[in-house]
Amino acid sequence: MSTSFDYTTLNPTTTTVTSTGSTSAASGAQQTQDTFLKMLVAQMQNQDPLNPMDNSQVTSQMAQIQTVSGLSTLNDSMTGLSSQFTQMQALQSVNLVGHDVLVPGNRVSTSDTGGTGTYDLASAAGNVKLEIMTSAGTVIDTQQLGAQSAGRNTFNWANTSYGADANLTYRITATQGAASVKATTYSQDKVEAINTSGTTLQLQLANLGMVDYSTVVAAD
Repeated sequence: MSTSFDYTTLNPTTTTVTSTGSTSAASGAQQTQDTFLKMLVAQMQNQDPLNPMDNSQVTSQMAQIQTVSGLSTLNDSMTGLSSQFTQMQALQSVNLVGHDVLVPGNRVSTSDTGGTGTYDLASAAGNVKLEIMTSAGTVIDTQQLGAQSAGRNTFNWANTSYGADANLTYRITATQGAASVKATTYSQDKVEAINTSGTTLQLQLANLGMVDYSTVVAAD
């Protein structure tokens, strides 16, 4: 009777991590292949001559070791692509320094004479209401913006009583008949610097602080 082959020895449960954060997957895959070949040779040498291993057993075992090796190679390739993508993002974000970007939020962009904001509507709305609020949530002004189309819209608000640094927020309420329409609000802010020290690329904004680069929906 042919001897069985234990594949559990080919799959160590621990992974060595280097100081740079990358795993030793390639080294582990090579060790796995070496161990497999040694055990396969030993198995063939000690098999029962009257009942040798058939070709299907050998083919099955070879296919499994190739799968392990292939997954390791794929992991290395994906790690490399991720690193290159992060570098490309960093290069692109450098061009944003000094420019305004839109990120999820509800801060009003104010000057001494006015205020603006940007929002998205999930569908067309027959009536859109704008509420301007203090940072504490107190409503200081309400405007009816009327019917608005689906997608991105903007508003202009006459800032007659508050300065440019009033730190005001806003709320959009949209309806179509008796049904409510989902509104997504955005904040506009200036990019002062980029941060590549963490695991994700981040932007330092003048008023909103640090935000992930991936949250930016538009730039001027």
